Amino acid sequence: MPNPSPQHNRTGRPPRISLPEILAAAHTVIDADGVEKLTMRRLATELACTPMALYHHVHDKEDLLRLLLNDYADQVVWPSLPDAPRERILVAAKAMHEVLAARSWIVEVLVSDDLFGVSALWINETIIDAAIASGLGPDRAVYAYRVIWHYTAGDLIVRAKSGRRAAENRPTYRESVFADLDPETLPRLAALGPRWVELTAVDTYDYGLRALVDGLLAGGES
Repeated sequence: MPNPSPQHNRTGRPPRISLPEILAAAHTVIDADGVEKLTMRRLATELACTPMALYHHVHDKEDLLRLLLNDYADQVVWPSLPDAPRERILVAAKAMHEVLAARSWIVEVLVSDDLFGVSALWINETIIDAAIASGLGPDRAVYAYRVIWHYTAGDLIVRAKSGRRAAENRPTYRESVFADLDPETLPRLAALGPRWVELTAVDTYDYGLRALVDGLLAGGES
């Protein structure tokens, strides 16, 4: 597991900027233009310094992202957990969803499956421990956590993209297709067509999560 970046000791003139200033500027860039626009050169421009000044604190963009993830995770106040293992899984998963929904760019980074905030391992520990308490073996508990993570990340990615598309406020190809389906060929979808956009806009994360967790725990070690 990667650890938080160590302090990068460098010789020479002390930098004029601090690490908290760098992280705050990086958050500003990401919030304005997305994580893909975050570069060392862009960050230096935001801070009115040279790119070399940044390297007193960070090695490269990946190191910067690791620091940003740790900074964000360190600020999260995780919820209290109930006694029942199943409910602990639900609470932890919903907390993960809520935290990531507040900073959608983090999902884009986390799906690389290497960078993460170490403080956020509270989620992994909670879900895996509760899965074991529910009767799963350690390996199956890890699989359960991974399935829940994939479901959560997928939900957030789809909703973020849908949200950006909806913000354009123009008719979509999907709407036009579902408004004119052949009831002879696709009777169910044709009946639902007029309400398809409305129905698919409903937040079903909690509904799906409960069904998913019940299925994972019911599977046991088989």
